[in-house]
Amino acid sequence: YGMDKAKGDHTVIVYDLGGGTFDVSVIEIAEVDGEHQFEVLATNGDTFLGGEDFDIRLIDYLVDEFKKESGMNLKGDPLAMQRLKEAAEKAKIELSSSMSTDVNLPYITADATGPKHLNVKISRAKLEALVEDLVQRTIEPCRIALKDAGIDVGSINDVILVGGQTRMPLV
Repeated sequence: YGMDKAKGDHTVIVYDLGGGTFDVSVIEIAEVDGEHQFEVLATNGDTFLGGEDFDIRLIDYLVDEFKKESGMNLKGDPLAMQRLKEAAEKAKIELSSSMSTDVNLPYITADATGPKHLNVKISRAKLEALVEDLVQRTIEPCRIALKDAGIDVGSINDVILVGGQTRMPLV
């Protein structure tokens, strides 16, 4: 991440929100005789929080919207749920760089009246509202890691964001 290129001593925090877990590390980088030495001062995290939790929130929202419109619950249809999972992840990624996107899944399911289509427009603001509490859950592990390292937030020189979920502007 280029942290070994900086001159002098500095402290970084690594905020890693991957697919399945959240980890935070406070690392001190010291320059000794022109060489960089890395020391992990503290770590913390949440093994039950990751990008997949964000996907689930969006999937549940889409299932609810479809149920309101059609009266049908997609949760009992494994094929529809797989298509929905893929579409939700794609929408989440699109909303990292766009203000809104459409989730359009033709022929998601069918009943006696014929095929049903899912078409839901979702805004970045809506997604952020759905997952805001998940982002908030990352704050306390950061506070604990800073406390365990014996430093305050003002002592952090850089923040390294790791993991696909950190591309979300809210994070």
